[in-house]
Amino acid sequence: MWQHLYDELKGYGFMVFAVAMDSRGADVARPWIEAAKSTYVSVIDAEHRVADLYNMVNVPEAVWIDEAGRIVRPTEVAGSGDYFRKMDRQTRTLSDEAKAMREEMRSGYMAALRDWVKNGTKSAYAFDPSAARAHLRPQSEDVAMAHCWFRLGRHLHAIGATSEAEAALAEASRLHPDSWNIWRQTGDLKLEGKPNPDFWARVEALGNRRYYDKIDMPGMP
Repeated sequence: MWQHLYDELKGYGFMVFAVAMDSRGADVARPWIEAAKSTYVSVIDAEHRVADLYNMVNVPEAVWIDEAGRIVRPTEVAGSGDYFRKMDRQTRTLSDEAKAMREEMRSGYMAALRDWVKNGTKSAYAFDPSAARAHLRPQSEDVAMAHCWFRLGRHLHAIGATSEAEAALAEASRLHPDSWNIWRQTGDLKLEGKPNPDFWARVEALGNRRYYDKIDMPGMP
């Protein structure tokens, strides 16, 4: 999806900067990047510095930044949604309704991005500076400390201090329970990339709350 969009819009000065937030580092993330054969920039952020700076809590999320370095749309879900919760967990397939919702959200988000790239500040999807500030997620002291604990936990894990690492990572998740990135990557370190058996239980515990925040964008369900 992103390669197609990049190929289509790079003549307008559009650039994709993809960040793989994989705590196990380049050895694990690089094969996926190489297999994609993308021609846009892809980097690996094992310490989640980008998630910390832009207050990202899940994937896929994106930030729109203009040619002057101004944030046009702060961190938000990049064309995804809670349709995955309708998945048949035995066959891992989506119902027709869920597939239609997925297509609607993806195509709607991509159309909005195209409109902004081609029309700039005149785009209905571009926030002015005050609106962009209003859509920023506030970062509390707990959230800032959570990212510090996460980086410490990853370091301890890398040097083999397993029990200390697990304690630090658990504290990161406690301080920032809304961060699925921290929770998911904590499990990924512990399980060494194996599927986390607790994922669906945690999703179900949300009840009527959303897994992905609703995106404030015209035409987006």
